[in-house]
Amino acid sequence: MTDTLHTVADTLGHSAEKAHGSDDSWIMHHIMDGNSLDFQPFGTVHLPTLHLFGYDLPVTKHVVFLFVVAILLIVVLRAVAKSYKKSLVPSGVTNATEIFIIFVRDEIAKSTIGKRYEKFLPYLLTAFFFILFSNFIGLIPFTATVTSNITVTAVLAITSFVMVQFGGMQKNGVFGYFKGLIPHGIPVILLPIIEVIEFIGLFTKPFALAIRLFANMTAGHVVIYALISLIFVMKTYGIAFLSVPMALFVYLLEILVALLQAYIFTMLTSLFIGMAVHQDH
Repeated sequence: MTDTLHTVADTLGHSAEKAHGSDDSWIMHHIMDGNSLDFQPFGTVHLPTLHLFGYDLPVTKHVVFLFVVAILLIVVLRAVAKSYKKSLVPSGVTNATEIFIIFVRDEIAKSTIGKRYEKFLPYLLTAFFFILFSNFIGLIPFTATVTSNITVTAVLAITSFVMVQFGGMQKNGVFGYFKGLIPHGIPVILLPIIEVIEFIGLFTKPFALAIRLFANMTAGHVVIYALISLIFVMKTYGIAFLSVPMALFVYLLEILVALLQAYIFTMLTSLFIGMAVHQDH
C-alpha cells in the first residue's frame, strides 16, 4: 500500500510540474482515457492509431486494459476449470473462484430469478467477474480502471438491458411481456400516461446501472488523487502527515467498493431479469 501511494505521489508530482500554469486538470488526466500509458517517473508509452477500412481507430489506455482484463479472465477461469479435472477438492485461486461462483448462483441468480435461472447464470457470472477484475486491476499502480469509462459501463448496461428484454419476451411472448408492464386495475383514462412512464422506465434501469458503476469507480480515484495532490498544491510535505493516511484509508475503502460494485451491478441485473420473467408474481 505504501509503495502504491509513493508511486501515486511521484506520478502526481511529475504531472503537476507539467501542468503548472495550465488550465488543464492534471488530476482528471490520470482518471480519464488517453492515447498513452503513463509510467512516470520511468517514462510514457504512446499508443498507436489503427487505420482500418478508411477509419481511424485509436488504441487508448482503456482499450489496452480491456484486453488485459479479458486475457486475465480467460487464463484464470480456464485454469480453474482445468484444476477440477485433476482434483475435486478446490484450493487456492480455484477455491476463491468457486466461492464467488456459488455466491452469484445461490444468493443472486437463484434468489432473484427463481425458476429457470440457469439460462441467465453464464451472463451474470461473466458480468460479475469482468467488473470485479476490472475494478481490482484499476487499483494497481500504472494501470487504468476501465469501469470508470462511461462507454464501458454503458455497453455493460445495454447488454443487461438486452438480457432483460430477451428473458421477458421469451417467457411471456412479445405482446404478453409489454402487456404485463401495465399494472392491473389501472383506469382507462390513465393508460396513456402509465404506458409512457413504463416505457421510459425500461430505459432508466440500464441508465442507472451505467451511471452508478461509472460514478462510484471514478469518485474513489478522484478523492485519492485529490488528497495526495494537497502536498503539491500547498507546496509543503507537512500536509503529508494528514493527506497520506486519509488517501490510504480511501484506498482501502476502494477495495471494498470494487467488490461491492460488482455485486450491485450483478444483483440489479438479475433482479430486473426476474421482474421481467415473472411478471405474474
